[in-house]
Amino acid sequence: MTYIISMFVPAVFAILGLAIIFRVPVNRIPACVVVGALGWLTYLVADHYLSSPVMGCFFGACMVGLCSAEASRIFKEAMTIFVIPGILCLVPGAKIFYTMEALIRNDIEDMAEIGVQTLMMAGAIAMGLLVMGALIKVFRALVSKTVTVKDKL
Repeated sequence: MTYIISMFVPAVFAILGLAIIFRVPVNRIPACVVVGALGWLTYLVADHYLSSPVMGCFFGACMVGLCSAEASRIFKEAMTIFVIPGILCLVPGAKIFYTMEALIRNDIEDMAEIGVQTLMMAGAIAMGLLVMGALIKVFRALVSKTVTVKDKL
């Protein structure tokens, strides 16, 4: 639990900084921080319990996608305002660095192992956002058709 808290607090400040750098409107910054914090917390919990950073990235990206869609609907803003600061904490930047470091050291086995995991994490982030985006569209279409059918009866 202490590990999750020690990783969570700096991530919140990083998300806040990214929201400021990307010039998110001031009244939307708290929502961006909440979206990113929930995504990072989901990543930490999934990584801890599943022992897989790839699955952690997938579930974290799913949470960011879901929260971003709801925040964009509530605030009537573009979803990217909430997705970009929220997802950047999940990007495996350190893994990319370690892959390049292994390449420079000419340690091909280590480079391949870390590089594959990095690519899988990046793919998991993309798949998480894609899956949640598709599920949200399907769910909203089903809800709107259900409401339309009830209105006609």
